[in-house]
Amino acid sequence: MIPAARLLNLSGLFFAAGLIPALYPGATPFWWGTLGLAAGLMVVDGIMALRVSAPSVQRKLPSSLALGVNESVHLRLQHFTTKTLTVSVYDHYPMTMQVTGLPQTVTVTPGLWADVVYQVRPVERGEMEFSHVQLRIRSAFGLWWRSLRIPLPETIRVYPNFAAVAKYTLLAADSRLSQMGIRRQRRRGEGQDFHQLREYRQGDALRQVDWKSSARLRKLISREYQEERDQEIIFLLDCGHRMLARDGDLSHFDHSLNAILLVAYVALRQGDAVGFGSFSGDERWLKPVKGSSRINHLFNTLYDLQPTSQAPDYAAAATRLLLRQKKRCLVMLITNLRDEDNSDLLPAIHLLRQKHLVLVASMREQALDRELDYEIRDFDQALRHAATREYMQLRRQALDGLKASGVLCLDVIPHNLSVSLVNEYLDIKAGGKL
Repeated sequence: MIPAARLLNLSGLFFAAGLIPALYPGATPFWWGTLGLAAGLMVVDGIMALRVSAPSVQRKLPSSLALGVNESVHLRLQHFTTKTLTVSVYDHYPMTMQVTGLPQTVTVTPGLWADVVYQVRPVERGEMEFSHVQLRIRSAFGLWWRSLRIPLPETIRVYPNFAAVAKYTLLAADSRLSQMGIRRQRRRGEGQDFHQLREYRQGDALRQVDWKSSARLRKLISREYQEERDQEIIFLLDCGHRMLARDGDLSHFDHSLNAILLVAYVALRQGDAVGFGSFSGDERWLKPVKGSSRINHLFNTLYDLQPTSQAPDYAAAATRLLLRQKKRCLVMLITNLRDEDNSDLLPAIHLLRQKHLVLVASMREQALDRELDYEIRDFDQALRHAATREYMQLRRQALDGLKASGVLCLDVIPHNLSVSLVNEYLDIKAGGKL
């Protein structure tokens, strides 16, 4: 039982009224009598509150949550006594969520439902546990709150943000992918896989003309090709300590997962097989598989994957991938490069390139770009500016070393990783590089 504000105010009033008997002794019996009545009222009100049966509580959660996306959680209260209850409701949500709309005070009418709706915004992925609901029932005279804990354990999964995948699907249906920054170039008649025969169109190359069909039908017929299908894409994700860096609400690791899911969805729509491997931490492996259901396997594999404090071991990752993947594929290595990585990374990349096409995507901290934009006003700022420029130059030299070795490279801020990877993938497909 918790004293309500009304009880505290009443107690303060009686203590203040205690000055009256001190000034007028004749009022002492009246003061004691009033105090006894008030004390009896408090006891009776408390006993009545203890006898009230607790309302039943139900919680309705979404089937899953997406990282950084607001969702609604619904609580429903109902009781079957003859009295209307005033109840303060607080849900014990996971500490990895930001919540607005709690606590709430509602009126529960006998036989009817009272609804409580609040918003949650997950800031971490994985399985999250809701434990119990805290109720405070106000007594009949409003002097007490009776506190109750209703066990209501539930587990929900927080997945990487799949909003980009949904947005891609909607825009692709309306041929408006440029709104996401995705460049989709259709090259009529080009490609490596035969698609169909059709009538000759002005602008078709002579090598496309099918002379046998043209002679048989007595008009020019062209062969039309399409980009190759049934190719394999493997994402190789660094789970090392550098991926813990944050730009805004999301870490570099979370930006990487969002990018992987978007590129995987695009590749699966193109008819390619998608696989996944992680290194320098929790090592997981999914062999390349085609089909729209593959995206669900990726979600369930990645939703609770977390970066660790380990240093990236590119050589070990390359060796394991070569042992697992025999067919030539596109390997998208996603990491956060430093200038000192070349001594370990270059041998690993050369090892992979003996059999596979390799794309290295490195995320650049946005704080570095902001530092270079600041106006220099004092000596300390000048030192930071010079140190940032030197670091950026060394990092650029490391990437230039990879490009000079014939490795495809991306150097982007985390927010641009998804679109940049999709564009690079589409360029590789259109160019027949794989």
